[in-house]
Amino acid sequence: MTTHFIAAEIDLKASPVELQQAVEAELSKRGEPLRWAVAAVNTERQTALVEAVVTVEEPQS
Repeated sequence: MTTHFIAAEIDLKASPVELQQAVEAELSKRGEPLRWAVAAVNTERQTALVEAVVTVEEPQS
C-alpha cells in the first residue's frame, strides 16, 4: 500500500452535503482518502481545489 498526495478540481454544488459527496466520489477514483481539504475556491469558475492524501493498493505479483 502506498500513499499519494493529489489535487483535484471540483465543481461547486448548491449545498455543503453535495460538495462533500462530489469530493468523496472524485477521490475514491484515485484511492482511499485518508484526509482532504479545500485549498482554494475560484469564484469565477465556481470550482474548488481539493488537496488530499489517499492510499492505493499495489498490485501483487
